[in-house]
Amino acid sequence: MSIAQLISKKAIRFSGNPKEYDPIIKAIGDARVIMIGEASHGTHEFYKERAEITKRLIVEKGVSFVAVEADWPDAYKINRYVRGMDGPEEALSLFKRFPRWMWRNDVVFDFIQWLRSYNDGLQDSKRKVGFYGLDLYSLFESIHEVVDYLTKIDPKLAKEAKEYYACFERFHGDTQAYGYAATLGAKTCEVEVSRILQRLLKQSMEKMSGKFVDGEELFYAQENAKVVKDAEEYYRNMFSKDTWNLRDSHMVNILNDLLVHYQEHFGQDNSKAVVWAHNSHLGDAGATEDRGKTNIGEISRNRFGLENTFNIGFSTYHGTVTAASNWDEPAQRKKVRPGLSGSYEKLLHEAGIPFYGLLFRSNSKEIIPDKELLKSIPDDRLERAIGVIYRPDTERWSHYFHANLPQQFDAMIHIEKTTALKPLDLESYLDESEPDTYPYAV
Repeated sequence: MSIAQLISKKAIRFSGNPKEYDPIIKAIGDARVIMIGEASHGTHEFYKERAEITKRLIVEKGVSFVAVEADWPDAYKINRYVRGMDGPEEALSLFKRFPRWMWRNDVVFDFIQWLRSYNDGLQDSKRKVGFYGLDLYSLFESIHEVVDYLTKIDPKLAKEAKEYYACFERFHGDTQAYGYAATLGAKTCEVEVSRILQRLLKQSMEKMSGKFVDGEELFYAQENAKVVKDAEEYYRNMFSKDTWNLRDSHMVNILNDLLVHYQEHFGQDNSKAVVWAHNSHLGDAGATEDRGKTNIGEISRNRFGLENTFNIGFSTYHGTVTAASNWDEPAQRKKVRPGLSGSYEKLLHEAGIPFYGLLFRSNSKEIIPDKELLKSIPDDRLERAIGVIYRPDTERWSHYFHANLPQQFDAMIHIEKTTALKPLDLESYLDESEPDTYPYAV
């Protein structure tokens, strides 16, 4: 029996019914950190199925919050909306920077509406499920949020913060300009951002929490100050060092802060998170060729314990994807080339099933991965990763890397043919009749 035939025999077959995810839901067990990836930042089916799995985890596993690969300030406004603190107007007009489609799309919109409805039906407000961003790109937005908070709660400290953050004023909101200047030896703002973070963290909860329910605003401001500190380091080193590890370490630190916050302020002793990010962030980096790099998946397994985590990857063989050709260029609907020979995509395609899952590890005694399958899957193959940029002409070198799939993920979901994600802002420009690539917007 060939490997493809064995995969076909052992696969968990799906047809679009969320109940078919039962084996994976059981395998997750009591994990506190459930990571659900995507093989691209622009595939409709990855987003849709991830949302369906997350709904089940919220309802059946008591997930506390969803944390996504997005900016902290923007996602926090969605958090306020889904938890009933704000209306939809401000929350759903966010994510203005490239790539907007990553979170401003029809699937995320529908999920946010579902989450608001779900939370509205809960009697205990402390059980409402949150929505947060883990990323660090929002340097100047987070500075604004810190100062805005301090202006309301501690004008003296707000004045001090403005003086420290004034170090950035000469860059006029341009993070790349700051990075270039730092590389050329200009004075940086490293000391200033550390000082204001230390001052903010020292403020007593007793002094500030009385003005805001559950210390939510204080927590929001403190996390923004952490974003500023880590973003300053990220941009300071962006042209001179590899900043991947800094970024992923930051995201896990914010994730950990959220887990602790839900324990301390909402009384959820066993707080749980669902994390949405790219496969390259959530699959264990130690199972890939990128030696020296770590990521959310690897750090989480080490920090929280393997049995307290579970990560799910997605894969496709061909179809279409929403992506750009270069950074800051318009979104395009691009054809995804068939998986290369020697890749996991090609192997999963050869199983001949349009939509299925494979289970590699389980946290539950109720369900045990198939040992024959685990032994048969090759432990070193090419794997594809499409981010916000997709360049089919250089695909092998731009988008493939070597990995050990069963060690990288606890489960893999393969969807043979996938379609491009639909951006909220540009849906009228989507023309399925176009044979190749074209911009959504003029």
